[in-house]
Amino acid sequence: MVTKSLGGIMLASERTWLRSKKFWLAILTLSALAIPASAMAITTISQGFTTTDKVAVGSIVSIKNNTTDEVKAANTDNASGIYGVVINQDNALLALSSEQGSQIQVATSGVVQVLVSDINGSLNTGDEVTASPINGVGMKATSNSKVIGIAQGPLNSSNASPETYTDKSGKHSVHVGSIPVLINVSYYYKQPDKTLIPSALQNVANAFAGKNVSALPILISMGIFIITVVVVASIVYSMIKSSIISVGRNPMSQSAIYRDLIQMSALVVGILAVAVAAIYMVLSKF
Repeated sequence: MVTKSLGGIMLASERTWLRSKKFWLAILTLSALAIPASAMAITTISQGFTTTDKVAVGSIVSIKNNTTDEVKAANTDNASGIYGVVINQDNALLALSSEQGSQIQVATSGVVQVLVSDINGSLNTGDEVTASPINGVGMKATSNSKVIGIAQGPLNSSNASPETYTDKSGKHSVHVGSIPVLINVSYYYKQPDKTLIPSALQNVANAFAGKNVSALPILISMGIFIITVVVVASIVYSMIKSSIISVGRNPMSQSAIYRDLIQMSALVVGILAVAVAAIYMVLSKF
């Protein structure tokens, strides 16, 4: 089988080979276009800031209050101002800086090495990293807080060393090391634990006790509440029924009935007060 072309006669097999060649050229072209896009996605961008703190490379820093060009080592007290991580000036592909002296480069994107600790437990790939009580050192985010990014590797004995730090409760031993973190400053919101307790009831219990309450005390409190409602409803029903019967039998006994109603009402209020006190004790002490 032959085919005609502008240059003469072309065999069908040659035409198939040319089509295949064009196909692979197209694939190579698309791949070449995709590689720069991937590289740009992980490009490290940094900005120059002044600081009065001694911060090591890999330290997490926060914007200093009432400034826009000065940073300080981040910790749990200023975590809301977390901005980036200190890097060597030669490590950034794109760096922004002013003419001022005594500057450090703070990475605001990309994957960089960050100083972290196991204060909040083991750090593993995918964990959110926030500021810790140690200046400049991060830890695993376990509660609502601002985070520097996502861990790209675990903190283990091979890349950590034992350290100590002191806070209001005394001395603590921790491990500090460096792991790669994908910089993505954002807010971390802890997902509520899945329990049998509806979220609305959990919130009411937390507000009443002034702390986070576990499921068992809430279940005990619900039992106390249900029993109290049943007892109070029975007393109120009996009180109303007896009053109606008494008035029907002797209309002149209204004063005695009112006295009984007041006494029964006081009893109901006392039962409710005891129940509320018992519920508060259960929620706040357990």
